[in-house]
Amino acid sequence: MTAPSHADRARSFNAAAAQYAANRPSYPPALFDAMEELAGRSLTGARVVDVGAGTGIATELLHRRGAAVLAVEPGDGMAAQFRRTHPDIPIVRGNGNALPLAAASADFLTYAQAWHWTDPTHAVPEALRVLRPGGALALWWNTTPLDIPWHAAQAVRIEKRFGKHPAVEQNGSGARAALSDPTGLLDFTGHKVRWSRRIPIDTHLANLGSHSLFLVHGPEASTTFLTEERQLLLDTFPDGIIEETYDVDLLIATTS
Repeated sequence: MTAPSHADRARSFNAAAAQYAANRPSYPPALFDAMEELAGRSLTGARVVDVGAGTGIATELLHRRGAAVLAVEPGDGMAAQFRRTHPDIPIVRGNGNALPLAAASADFLTYAQAWHWTDPTHAVPEALRVLRPGGALALWWNTTPLDIPWHAAQAVRIEKRFGKHPAVEQNGSGARAALSDPTGLLDFTGHKVRWSRRIPIDTHLANLGSHSLFLVHGPEASTTFLTEERQLLLDTFPDGIIEETYDVDLLIATTS
């Protein structure tokens, strides 16, 4: 079997947009506090472009902070789900490699779980073109901390069954920064925020199943793994409720 391409993985979300919207984790208020502090400006009243907006999880939170947000999303299914969920927030089709935006038109460009789907050799110059002087490029990822035993054990099981995820770098903000700007045009500052959510096991499994690593392997392989995983998790969490913990890995670069 031919290994799924980067583009195949990116497109895989379109068929699972509703599952993605219903089960993926959100982001804590402390993330947006850190964004404002590192950028040296408030989100309130700022012109924010959320690129790779997906179903709008981050876009909605930016909107609630008082930003004037425009979403940019390349995928048909994800954009359709966005419009159903957030009819009052504007969205345009496009991607970070060729933004459908005027020069110097944004105070913030944000990428929530999305920068690794771009080609930074194109996306970095595009960010610099679209950002206003003093604007900020903000990239962040919810990452799974492996110092928590049950998370670490599950990560081993996933890697053993499906292999490493080729699209997402796993080694923290230092390594992310090196990958995030191969052009050397940006100077990133990193920050990490730990948070957690308590959810039913089935929500956790649906969250896992919405990741491209599962989607590209097809429903049979994914269902088999998730069924086995459900029983293992019930052995650890017999009340059926688990606490997912995340480290939000944030990178900010400002323009001069």
